[in-house]
Amino acid sequence: MLFLQYPKCTTCQKAKKWLDEHHITYTNRHIVEENPSYEELKQWYEKSGLPLKKFFNTSGLLYKEMQLKDKLPAMSEEEQLKLLATNGMLVKRPLIVEDDMVLTGFREAEWTEKLL
Repeated sequence: MLFLQYPKCTTCQKAKKWLDEHHITYTNRHIVEENPSYEELKQWYEKSGLPLKKFFNTSGLLYKEMQLKDKLPAMSEEEQLKLLATNGMLVKRPLIVEDDMVLTGFREAEWTEKLL
């Protein structure tokens, strides 16, 4: 299982603590130092069944500075995926990627249901 996170993010810290407390093995990846590639994001998006907007960090400063709330609806999926691949701060975190599942953000009830 791949755990993509930003160490300074408090939600990511809570998620990491939750994984550790439940003895779940994962590979840790710094989402900014090792930003997901276009190919990875495309694969994860297709596997997840989630709307592409769920992959954007909509509460992030960069998202707001770029005024993406107004721009995303006019962009194609490919353009959105390419944009996500430019900067890890645009990507919703933490992100869990497993063989048949992708989770964006940390919601304890959802993680408990899907990972335990």
